[in-house]
Amino acid sequence: MNITGKQCINGQWVARSSVTFSSFDAATGAALPCTFFEATGEEVRQAVAAATAAFAHYRQTGIEERAVFLETIAGELDGLDDDFVQLVMRESGLPEARIRGERQRTSNQMRLFAQVLRRGDFLGVRIDTALPERQPLPRPDIRQYRIPLGPVAVFGASNFPLAFSVAGGDTASALAAGCPVVVKAHPGHPATSELAAGAIVRAVQRCNLPAGVFGMLCGAAIGADLVKAPGIKAVAFTGSLQAGQALTALAHQRPEPIPVFAEMSSINPVILLPGALEERGTQIAAGLAASATLGSGQFCTKPGLVIGFKGAYFDQFCDELAAAIGEKEPAVMLNRGILKNYDDGIDRLCRLPGITCLNGGRHHENRALPSVFRADSSLLQHPDQLLEHEVFGPVTVLVSIDNQQELLELLPELHGHLTASLFAEQGELNDCLALITALETRVGRIILNDYPTGVEVCDAIVHGGPYPATSDSRTTSVGSLALDRFLRPVCYQGYPDSLLPAPLKNANPLGIMRLVNGRWTDASL
Repeated sequence: MNITGKQCINGQWVARSSVTFSSFDAATGAALPCTFFEATGEEVRQAVAAATAAFAHYRQTGIEERAVFLETIAGELDGLDDDFVQLVMRESGLPEARIRGERQRTSNQMRLFAQVLRRGDFLGVRIDTALPERQPLPRPDIRQYRIPLGPVAVFGASNFPLAFSVAGGDTASALAAGCPVVVKAHPGHPATSELAAGAIVRAVQRCNLPAGVFGMLCGAAIGADLVKAPGIKAVAFTGSLQAGQALTALAHQRPEPIPVFAEMSSINPVILLPGALEERGTQIAAGLAASATLGSGQFCTKPGLVIGFKGAYFDQFCDELAAAIGEKEPAVMLNRGILKNYDDGIDRLCRLPGITCLNGGRHHENRALPSVFRADSSLLQHPDQLLEHEVFGPVTVLVSIDNQQELLELLPELHGHLTASLFAEQGELNDCLALITALETRVGRIILNDYPTGVEVCDAIVHGGPYPATSDSRTTSVGSLALDRFLRPVCYQGYPDSLLPAPLKNANPLGIMRLVNGRWTDASL
């Protein structure tokens, strides 16, 4: 494998900076051999300029041309060899099965968006034909469809070095929408990022697209320059609440403010009703322990808060979960910085009044100890919402409350989260409607009798939620609706058919479903 350590700008690998950094083995902390160059401000400007120039052509590409491009990227990703897999394992500390599964998810995301393109519904075509005889005033012919926003800045995530990184869902959805992409590679896995970027560059070349359709920059200090670059028209980010807030503020302070779609912080509450614990508490404890420690607890959907009702069933469940957590091996974290943050989070929990560590604690031999705490219910009502501060890693907190009425009063006060899980027996479901209604206002995905980890990439999925889970609760970063983030509607009024774009023409040359005079049809006009 040839790792250059350089920036990818307009299809070329370049480095003009004298500032360098290293990649590290996540398990040992040892530096890996390749040196990487920090991008300069000028390189940021050049990458954005190349993307801006490419946009003029790329936005006009046809549905099939773009779909083939995404499928070509998928093929290039699938073709990365075993050495690539081993490298990702070293940089991330994640096991081989996880990396191979994540690579398949990454290429499948590309293929999903190719299918979405060919369906055509993403264009959102709406046509109201002219009514020249209408009284008191005639109606002109009005037609609408959606066009790409422009170049998108994508910030690679630490916890998914493939599926939420250089070639991940944000890149896939932006490219599907017709937007060039400039990626800020995550410094935790720069070699992985470069090889994934190489797969996209090869696909750009094979499909004869403008080289500026894709670019990648390395470095920790270039985020602000990228967001402020005038050519960037939207930002996609997955990471910490602090970083997401900072990027959002920068984007809103620009002379031309732009949207930031940031996924930031979520603890994904799990609610356990007494009947479920009575019937299958041991089974739920085992599943919850597996979910909370999956991927070393470094999933954005990790269940970090468990709420049950006071009583013997919940007490027994706490003991069983603590035992199940205790059987989990200490976990390699993505990097030493994340391990330190985990330790700091464990220390913060230990200092809270009314909280007890049932199992686990700080790291052991440079690995995070899976942990479980039990907290007094008064902490849920604390004005600083102390139990909703995310601790990134394999830890969850248990809280018991008096009854369902207390739960109904509590739920509206929760932060926004990506998910909420509800465990209930059949006989309890009729009493759950009020709980579900309350949860709708606080999360993006409500799960019944299952765990939040394991996000299906499909049309119906929602991976978003109210602030601070995301910066914009109206959208999703996973699934086909992720494409909507990078489109905007444009209306054509009174135009002759010859001047209309293909999706709006009378003959419907794309053969797509359109809303015509209030009815869905794929017929021509």
